[in-house]
Amino acid sequence: MTDCLLLEEFLPYRLVRASELVSRRFAARYREAYGISRPEWRTFAILGQLGRTTATEIGRQSTMHKTKVSRAVASLEERGWLSRRVDEADRRIEWLTLTPAGTRVYAELSELARSFQRQLAKDLGPEAAAALERGLAAVEVRFSVTSG
Repeated sequence: MTDCLLLEEFLPYRLVRASELVSRRFAARYREAYGISRPEWRTFAILGQLGRTTATEIGRQSTMHKTKVSRAVASLEERGWLSRRVDEADRRIEWLTLTPAGTRVYAELSELARSFQRQLAKDLGPEAAAALERGLAAVEVRFSVTSG
């Protein structure tokens, strides 16, 4: 068979694989420090960035299924790191915010993430890190929803 696809050379596969390798390494750090899962981390990161949002928006931004978002929200609420408030005008909407304790944990998680990113860039070296940044930016621009 001459037209065999070598998966390890297929760019979409390599992107996913590289993402998974880096994501697992970072996940080990926040799991060890805070005992949180990937969906909880992603929920925390989005909520910390936006300040106030809905579970639907967290799902959209994180590309997580609504059941994963729902479980993450419930877990963070149970720990006292997140609060919910029903919208007065539209009772179907539930606004999520970090509690003061959640804001403190988010700040610590943010520093953990920045430290991880600095170490990753250092491990790659300046040229490779810059090339990776340019390449990822090019992929994001080219394949973003708005660029068609």
